[in-house]
Amino acid sequence: MINPSIKSVGFFYRPGNPKIAAWEKKICAWLKQKYPQVKLTEKKPQALIVLGGDGTILEAARRYLSQNPLVVGLNLGHIGFLASVRKPKDFLSGLNLLIKGKYRITERMMLAAEVKRKNKIILKTYSLNDIAVQSLLGVAEMEVGIDHQPVQYIRGTGVLVATATGSTAYNLSAHGPIVMPDIKCFIVTELMDHNVPTPSIVVKRNREIYIKISDFRERGVLSITKTGEKVDVILSSDCESAFPIKIGDEITIRRSPRLVRFAEFEPHYFFRSLQEKFAFR
Repeated sequence: MINPSIKSVGFFYRPGNPKIAAWEKKICAWLKQKYPQVKLTEKKPQALIVLGGDGTILEAARRYLSQNPLVVGLNLGHIGFLASVRKPKDFLSGLNLLIKGKYRITERMMLAAEVKRKNKIILKTYSLNDIAVQSLLGVAEMEVGIDHQPVQYIRGTGVLVATATGSTAYNLSAHGPIVMPDIKCFIVTELMDHNVPTPSIVVKRNREIYIKISDFRERGVLSITKTGEKVDVILSSDCESAFPIKIGDEITIRRSPRLVRFAEFEPHYFFRSLQEKFAFR
């Protein structure tokens, strides 16, 4: 597929890694020599070149959500499920295809979650991979429902709500299903339930998921580093942020109205990633 050629690019990475800094310098020199018409900018780039692993790509997707650039991940981490190019030897050839418009766009759904406490919304957050509600040390009791209909009563570590993109991350570790990333859906997976195990549920994207926190033992032996607030149960977004949850809180999870756009350069890219990760032969 031939898309519009790229006129401007920006970079995103986590500072402090000399290898990443060297790649940014190398790519900038390559662009200046081969495609001098391409503008380097930090504000509203047409394409965002992300240098790093999947965690860095997740952070970039959240941070640039409102600008909606085309995300081009160059994998300098491990497997690189979210990366457009997995191997450094292919970085420049992939970017060459990008500038020429020879790429495929895949649109990924994001989650929008909010926490309500005493009828007041106290947190709104977005996630590309997953939202997890989990007890850190003990057992929590919670009700999980879809469109106001209860479907699970969990007495265990917690519950995970993932996108198809996140199906190969924490969801997979929790024995949830792998879902192709272009399928827009929710995956609800319990985490170490002490009750009779419930299989994961794949939910259509136009549904609404709720999680009600019924009870847990308040120990307060852990605390949030930044605030010092005592915490027993947390809500995490893409395994990055941690927000303390209280008894009686209700979490609502919907699809975000915005999609994240990723560039792909080779056919069957997702299946090739699976083959590398699981050593399929």
